[in-house]
Amino acid sequence: MPNRSTKAKAIAATTLALAAISQTCAFAPASLSSRTTTTTHLNVVGEQATSIGPAQLLRNLKETLPQIPWLAEGDGSASNKIDIPDHVAHVLAQPDAPKREAESEERTERIRSRAKQAAEDAMELRGMLTGDDDAKAWWRTQRAIPEGGRVVTKEDPLTVLVAGGGLAGLVVAAACHSKGMKVALFEQASSYAPYGGPIQIQSNALRALQQINPKIYEELVAAGTCTADRVSGLKIGYRKGNKLAGLYDAGDWLVRFDTVGPALEAELPATVVVDRPVIQQILVKYGFPEGTVRIASRIEQFEDLGKGRGVAVTLKDGTKAYSDVLVGADGIWSQVRKNLHGLDDGAGGFAASGAAGGALDDAEARKLARDTVQIAAKADRRFSGFTCYAALASHRASNIENVSYQILLGEKKYFVSTDGGGERQQWFALIREPAGGVDPEPTAEDPHPKLTRLRKEFAEMGSGDEDGNVWDPFALELINASNEEDIKRRDLYDGAPLLTTLDPQRLLSPWAKGPVALCGDACHPMMPNLGQGGCQATEDGYRLVEELAGVQHTKSVPGALGGDSRVRVIR
Repeated sequence: MPNRSTKAKAIAATTLALAAISQTCAFAPASLSSRTTTTTHLNVVGEQATSIGPAQLLRNLKETLPQIPWLAEGDGSASNKIDIPDHVAHVLAQPDAPKREAESEERTERIRSRAKQAAEDAMELRGMLTGDDDAKAWWRTQRAIPEGGRVVTKEDPLTVLVAGGGLAGLVVAAACHSKGMKVALFEQASSYAPYGGPIQIQSNALRALQQINPKIYEELVAAGTCTADRVSGLKIGYRKGNKLAGLYDAGDWLVRFDTVGPALEAELPATVVVDRPVIQQILVKYGFPEGTVRIASRIEQFEDLGKGRGVAVTLKDGTKAYSDVLVGADGIWSQVRKNLHGLDDGAGGFAASGAAGGALDDAEARKLARDTVQIAAKADRRFSGFTCYAALASHRASNIENVSYQILLGEKKYFVSTDGGGERQQWFALIREPAGGVDPEPTAEDPHPKLTRLRKEFAEMGSGDEDGNVWDPFALELINASNEEDIKRRDLYDGAPLLTTLDPQRLLSPWAKGPVALCGDACHPMMPNLGQGGCQATEDGYRLVEELAGVQHTKSVPGALGGDSRVRVIR
């Protein structure tokens, strides 16, 4: 049995490899006072991002050095063109290594049909709180709790309200129910509209879900596609390098790794990818009773009643709700976070992800892109310097048998792709440019403006992109397999470092105060290339409820939430 240190290192291996990308590709925005509105050659309008740090210094130095053409002549190493080298093949061939179900016409239809049915079920409000049950919901009645709080027992358990019905909120609700707590979840969207492609549920998140509810774990693994049976890693997007540092042709591997090795060493389940609506369906069906989720219910504000008496919540429509605990899992533009930290008006926005974002059409997305620049400034969020185009292409990738996840790296952009199951590929094209930009509206001359732009950005022939870089053909393989209307665009923001505050309370309890705590993107939004946004949100939910499960008196709630907050920040 590996010791805890070995397990921790194994669990973190994949995350650290992916995290290296974000460190080399992270760019901070200009200060509020220096933001400018610019128009690029692609008619993209928005806030101009600037780049700082060691990476930019190296780029500046490189531009000033004399270029010697013969150093860049020659071919890249043949070993960097092999998808699965011997050492990776050895790991994948282990008897206990997982193997995915081979793609077939029947499996493809099964995977795609289940995702479609799950989305339809959500749109029809199956399992949601409606009608008379809503009018009689437990959380509508304010209890007469004496000053100092009340004893928590099996018969009179802790009560929890959750803001946000994305993955983080659903996991919190399921974990609460598994511990015998009363829980209700409020989702601001008017329906569970599908948004975004499948989610990679990595080993750490699968183990947390297994601990919360084995049935949820079993259903997710059965519904998912194993991606740990192939290689993952980073490739160079276009020819780069020199004889001194190494020559790389377009598509050559920079780093290859397997995710199954660390999982086997730490005795963890292997990574699977599951459609977002299916994950929601499984959690709603097996995680808690029908009527737990109430849609079209945005939490606008809350009041800490103090001294163990819980919290009073006000919804956007004026409805009041009461509980011992409030968990804000309402996304990067969290309204709960806005109130918790006393941020300016306008810091809470509409999250274009999880349950809510699928309702956005292109016109709404254009407006949201511009509004988000203002929201981010008030919400103390950082613009990453990248805008992201994403789609789920119904396409059997040319490398499907050997590669499950890869990133084509470039200096100003990169292209991420992952097996989505059912002969589909989920891809993200991240391009460094100002925030708030939008694409031109379709015209008779150019009915597909997003595709037109992406084909220029990742050109594989001729003179390449505007910098003269000829990209590996795999990017356009997936872009050309996608429909214009299926491509979504959003600017990428993440959270400012913890120590950008001088507030002692936030330093001691970063994501909690009194009977209120934050979870998932509300407290630590991440770049998608880390592959851990949903997984860390799942860990959050599990650990948070584990702390609450030890509460025997409501006066102990703030201590439990604060302790969890401090532990999770370190993780």
